[in-house]
Amino acid sequence: MTRLRFLLAAPLVAFVALPQPVPAADPKDKDGDWVPLFNGKNLDGWTPKITGYELGDNYADTFRVEDGVLKVGYDKYKAFDGKFGHLFYKDKFSHYRLRVEYRFVGDQCKGGPGWATRNSGVMFHCQDPKTMRKDQEFPVSIEFQLLGGLGKGKRSTANMCSPGTHIVLDGKLYKTHCHDSKSKTYNGDVWVTAELEVHGSGTVKHFVEGELVMEYEKPQLDDGDADAKKLIKDGKVLLEEGYVSLQAESHPVEFRKVEIKVLKK
Repeated sequence: MTRLRFLLAAPLVAFVALPQPVPAADPKDKDGDWVPLFNGKNLDGWTPKITGYELGDNYADTFRVEDGVLKVGYDKYKAFDGKFGHLFYKDKFSHYRLRVEYRFVGDQCKGGPGWATRNSGVMFHCQDPKTMRKDQEFPVSIEFQLLGGLGKGKRSTANMCSPGTHIVLDGKLYKTHCHDSKSKTYNGDVWVTAELEVHGSGTVKHFVEGELVMEYEKPQLDDGDADAKKLIKDGKVLLEEGYVSLQAESHPVEFRKVEIKVLKK
């Protein structure tokens, strides 16, 4: 019996002593890991800017965190009255992938414009919020527009809008304010995963639930826009970097994940 135990144990000892193989790196993670921008507890790292109010004034608790979710709420508003809001993250980014999980809930705030029903967005390549006018409605930026279905008809999400900016689409300068993606419609209060891939002043890609739904390039300042014109230095209009912000446009919306992966230039 003693000899049998020795024979069984000897191969085990030899096996443990062998070096273990190192798993190959996931090529998707070669540029870095996903880092949460929203900690699930509070608004640390984020600053609100609401039309008509000073930077940092979170009027009527528009942006709040409840049950681990970042919420845009209007239960303390009497009426919307054009109080467009943006919640800015503290750092600028240039080359990255940004992923959000969002959903629209409840009813639109009284007085909100019809087009803003189930409408929000992620603004990127934003101007510094400190440079915004007190009564400015939207930061100069590119908008990764998020829309919810209205229960009838088609309504895509992950569209592009351009407050104070232009893009190049299919090789041509695109000056129309918004352009629809080819995503499907998401009706109801469903969670949707949307992802934005930005390469500085180069290519930008929009994804919904892992599917590429839009691609364009050369985000740039519109020299015909008064706010954008102030940001043009030495004639340079291409946008290489900027801040990220989440929108408040009169319809309650929730974000349960906001995370970023910085990419190599």
